[in-house]
Amino acid sequence: MNDPEIEEVWVNSPNRIFVARSGVSELTNVVMTSEEVRELVERLLMWGGRRLDLSHPFVDARLPDGSRLHVAIPEVTASHWAINIRKHLVRGKSLAELSELGVMSKEIATYLAEAVSCGLNILVSGSTQAGKTTLLNALVSAVPTGNRVITIEEVFELKPKLPDCVAMQTRQANLQGEGEIPLRRLIKEALRMRPSQLVVGEIREAESLDLLIALNSGIPGMATIHANSARDAIAKLQTLPLLAGENISHEFITPLVASAIDLIVHTTITRDEGRNHENQSGGTRRVVEVATVTGRIESGRIETEPLFTFINGDYEAGLGNPRRIFEVAKSTSTSARSRSPR
Repeated sequence: MNDPEIEEVWVNSPNRIFVARSGVSELTNVVMTSEEVRELVERLLMWGGRRLDLSHPFVDARLPDGSRLHVAIPEVTASHWAINIRKHLVRGKSLAELSELGVMSKEIATYLAEAVSCGLNILVSGSTQAGKTTLLNALVSAVPTGNRVITIEEVFELKPKLPDCVAMQTRQANLQGEGEIPLRRLIKEALRMRPSQLVVGEIREAESLDLLIALNSGIPGMATIHANSARDAIAKLQTLPLLAGENISHEFITPLVASAIDLIVHTTITRDEGRNHENQSGGTRRVVEVATVTGRIESGRIETEPLFTFINGDYEAGLGNPRRIFEVAKSTSTSARSRSPR
């Protein structure tokens, strides 16, 4: 945990403990007993206020340093407790600092900062451990200081550097099966808290519908989603709201997504070149695509237009005008103010 090069630690069994460096896993020589593994989990869960038992065989919690803990126990797992501790090595970095680390170019960092200032709705996509939460935290920290930000997460991970910010997290049900507070409930409650920006740590299921409705009500927002590309992120966002109920149709969701999302920022781990197979290397977390949603729909598919794409070690600009979306946002804001009562 004290090694700054280690990104994640996971325990498959007491004698099979792994770590990840630069996106590559390696088996350690650490050996524990089954009792030591259980005692370790109990100590880690004391701080997070979460519980783990046969009725709740999974737990997702935060450690004091901000790392994220996930545990699964038998009979969900075969025989041993499975533990994952995900560290956030670049937590708290700004967009400018991330550009200096090579996550993106300075041009993209400046562009995204302006997009946040204009109140654009941004979707951060990527695979596991691709740096979505770190990037989202940097985007939220770029929100103008006069705005009120409400963050909603399953486990507290975001720590934006803002004076007016309220963080909320979900709650598990008690032993009687009562008291659960899901993401959907938190999104609805957040709308009553005068948000200037609504931020959802990650959308996986039906809460995506509540977020889309909130974004279409005029509240700017951001969220992360697991996807393989910017185009796949939008396609997935067209599907997840269908989990909210049988009365939700694809025909209703598609225009909702097309009008709600402005930008998709896709991040991944790019493999370093010039490495041989014997000395395997990981890679660099990098923004590989910034795309805009045009609002056009063809055969049920929402059109996206790439603005910046990472190709062959460098960023290439798309065919569209990346600043057009700012002009549209400003004109929309101006017309809204002219219609409002004085």
